[in-house]
Amino acid sequence: MHNQLELIFLVLFATILAQPLGKRLGQAPAVLMTAFGVVLALIPAVPEIHIDPDLILPLVLPPLLYAAARRTSWRQFADNWGAISLRAVVLVIVTAGVVGWVFHSWYPSIPIAAAIALGALVSPPDPVAVSALAGKLGLPRRLVSVLEGEGLFNDVTAIVIYTAAINATVTGAFSTWGTLRDFLLSAVVAVVVGLLFGWSGSKIMRRLDEAPWQVALGLLLPFAAYGVAEARDGSAVLAVLVCSLYLTDAATDFSDSDYRLVGDSFWEITEMLVTGFAFGLIGLELSTVLRDAGPDWPGYLGGAAVVIAVVVILRLLWLLGTTAIFQSWWRHRDVDEPYTWRETIVTWWAGMRGVATVALALAVPFTTDNGEPFPGRTEILFTAFAVVLFTLLLQGPTLPAVVRATGVHADTEQERAIELRLWGRVLNAELARLKEVATDEQLPDDVYERLRDGLERRLAQADPEAADRNAKVTTDRTLAFTKRMRAITNDVLEAGRTEALAARREPGIPPDVVDRVMRRLDLRTNAGPP
Repeated sequence: MHNQLELIFLVLFATILAQPLGKRLGQAPAVLMTAFGVVLALIPAVPEIHIDPDLILPLVLPPLLYAAARRTSWRQFADNWGAISLRAVVLVIVTAGVVGWVFHSWYPSIPIAAAIALGALVSPPDPVAVSALAGKLGLPRRLVSVLEGEGLFNDVTAIVIYTAAINATVTGAFSTWGTLRDFLLSAVVAVVVGLLFGWSGSKIMRRLDEAPWQVALGLLLPFAAYGVAEARDGSAVLAVLVCSLYLTDAATDFSDSDYRLVGDSFWEITEMLVTGFAFGLIGLELSTVLRDAGPDWPGYLGGAAVVIAVVVILRLLWLLGTTAIFQSWWRHRDVDEPYTWRETIVTWWAGMRGVATVALALAVPFTTDNGEPFPGRTEILFTAFAVVLFTLLLQGPTLPAVVRATGVHADTEQERAIELRLWGRVLNAELARLKEVATDEQLPDDVYERLRDGLERRLAQADPEAADRNAKVTTDRTLAFTKRMRAITNDVLEAGRTEALAARREPGIPPDVVDRVMRRLDLRTNAGPP
């Protein structure tokens, strides 16, 4: 038990170190953590990590899906639903079938149902891997939205196919209509559960006065949605996604600056640690795979290589084909679909497998209902890990080079123009409201002008270029003066913080009182100079 805790602590500690190291090496920390886990798995002195496969997805996916949902919206999914559905549903089905047929042809003794189970668990690119790798490369937002949408929704299709294939292998019975019914029921149950928890959670959050309470509830709700949906044969992943998107959208009505400050910091740390642990776990589980395969594991390399080739090549052919077929339709409707060949190449190479594939592979039963060993379990487990490690340790590190070679990058000028327009809308809304208040309260002209100048000065502090282009009220001299005043104010406030921190070590002064004062000082600093 102590060895397990030490190993978990080591992985979490390595997660922190992987952040600056990844930044220096130009690699995603997720790639480094996977490699770190593999190295640990190959060291005989390192104990195997024992986590129930049924607990991997429930522990990892809810917080990561919620963190991803905070960066997106319903609107982005709706805008890209055509491309997402072609990949998250149709491509997953095609990949599961083709991989199953190829794997069965390579290992004729393995039933086609068991082979399709392998196809189902290796078919979906992982949402965690996509967010951890593709989301940090400066790709166009529409491209990342499609990749994340594919990763978030494809698990619904893959898990239904996987479950049907496993049941067919274990019991010997299969029903096409039953599988289709399970797919539709899974989606409906997930949406209902997600909306229920999202709606009820938002109502409770509105009644909570403190930001830490709201953030804590936001942490628990995705886990609850996952558990309830899974217990009722719904798609747990889809339930978490629906709940998270609902809460994120509803937060615009009840959140304040405290909630955003606390929530942003909390979820940034949570996402970093959970992501690092998840990818470290992928590498660590290699020891389990090698132990099950035994000394015959080199004999499984041929089958694994064939499946990897099918998975990678099929995705490329599918993307090229759908792009060629639907390109004119997407352009005619002005849909944000990546239809250039360069973006198609990046989308293809970004199809990395990860946590979901590992969890499903480890969850393959050991025996069938008649007590016989599950056919091909060792081959399935080895091949699944080979696909994951290939996509993470080859595609992952080389994805930045592919992005550079194709020249795909976000249109920063367009994003900046949108940002500037938004700053203008913010300032106009503030000035309009100030004018209404001044009229209602009959404020003196000098007070109104002082408040107006303060709003414009804060805009200049937040974004001088926006103030310059949109408000047209701040001269270079004023900006320089504002910067100087801010520097002086920060210097003065720093003296106050130093004094408060010194008091924390003095007898007779409760630390919580000092912490309360420090929080107010920090908020005053964020508010800018008086």
